[in-house]
Amino acid sequence: METFLRIFLPLFFLVFVAATFVWRPFMVWRATGVNPFVATRGDSAHDFVVRLFRAVIVLALFAVLVYAFAPQLYAYLAPLTWLENWLLVALGLMLLVAALVWTVSAQIQMGNSLRIGIDEQNKTALVQTGIFGISRNPIFLGLLVALVGLFLVTPNALTLLVLVMSAALIGVQVRLEEEFLTRVHGDAYRDYTRRVRRWI
Repeated sequence: METFLRIFLPLFFLVFVAATFVWRPFMVWRATGVNPFVATRGDSAHDFVVRLFRAVIVLALFAVLVYAFAPQLYAYLAPLTWLENWLLVALGLMLLVAALVWTVSAQIQMGNSLRIGIDEQNKTALVQTGIFGISRNPIFLGLLVALVGLFLVTPNALTLLVLVMSAALIGVQVRLEEEFLTRVHGDAYRDYTRRVRRWI
């Protein structure tokens, strides 16, 4: 099982990042000419959250690389050995795969409205159907589920820190985006929030 995980986890991380942060944004950019990655060079709360979240993703990658390619160093990540069992690993793997499918599906359904960050310059349509009829924030939900899966597969202090920090940062980012969407879409977004839960 460990050999499989040391191959699977880096490949999964690569596929997840390529699909969600490269392929879909590229397709939107090609279709619209608008870069879905919103610049974060300022000093707003949004900019700060985005920069911190990037650092958290780097920590997750570091945890995966240590587990896969430097197992002799894995002990320094403080493994939570009491959580290491094949049932939790199997559950974690299922969550990882489900999160990938869910997140990419949500990005596809978002279409050209996909943005990574808050776009103050270009107004986008308010997507309310499909997965967005179940969850107002399916992409963030998918990211959180993927990080829960990573923690279950490799339970250690670093993946726990990544999960906790991500949950906090995403919680702040979601609320910033809700304020922005209320300002842009007004009553249409307020009605949407009454019909659809924030998460699921």
